[in-house]
Amino acid sequence: MATIKEIKEALKEITHLEDSRWEDFAKDTRSGVQTAIKQRRKAIQAQIDEDLRLEHMLRYEKDWYAEGIELIAGIDEVGRGPLAGPVVAAAVILPKGCKIQGLNDSKKIPKSKHRAIYDAVMAEALAVGIGIKDSQVIDEVNIYEATKLAMIEALENLSIKPQGLLIDAMTLDVHLPQQSIIKGDANSLSIAAASIVAKVTRDDMMADYDEKFPGYAFAKNAGYGTADHLKGLKTLGITPIHRKTFEPIKSMIGD
Repeated sequence: MATIKEIKEALKEITHLEDSRWEDFAKDTRSGVQTAIKQRRKAIQAQIDEDLRLEHMLRYEKDWYAEGIELIAGIDEVGRGPLAGPVVAAAVILPKGCKIQGLNDSKKIPKSKHRAIYDAVMAEALAVGIGIKDSQVIDEVNIYEATKLAMIEALENLSIKPQGLLIDAMTLDVHLPQQSIIKGDANSLSIAAASIVAKVTRDDMMADYDEKFPGYAFAKNAGYGTADHLKGLKTLGITPIHRKTFEPIKSMIGD
């Protein structure tokens, strides 16, 4: 009789819930075997569910594939709301039909997995472009316009010219077919890829700023107005990366 360890190894070879070998394993009444069967079936179902989720997130891309548009750039940004630091945009062109396990809206991905999924995107992507607009630009033109500028810069920094754009809730003044998608980072894999690239890029920048301007917890809060950040503002004052048109910094300058 095979050991439970041997059976667990054999179960790894099964990749479909309809596989006829399940019946043979089910005849083994040992609790360890029954538990291993349940765990393997659960893992296979989870993989099926993930593949369906990813397939659903390709629906906008597939509409364009059908029209012959295959080089699609997903565009997204991070950093509209923080009190400090830049707004960062990313443009990512994935291969046709590319699915990356765990890829989703960066806000829905556990922070512990950001780097791994970022690395997977960077490894799979045909091209990646980054656009960055600092606090001075944000104060000059407002955060909405700065976001547009960052997105256009990201687009211009792509090494491959896309045939179409999928953009998270924004329309850009460029001569390319484009579609603005509300909550695009949760509905399009191309935009989700841009979301995680922009997020990790900006988080790395804010970690560097944390070393340059200690006392605001930038590495932890990414420039958002947390209690630690506000405490730093109160005790240490305003840094060069703070947005002077954002409250409470605007009022602090006025005072």
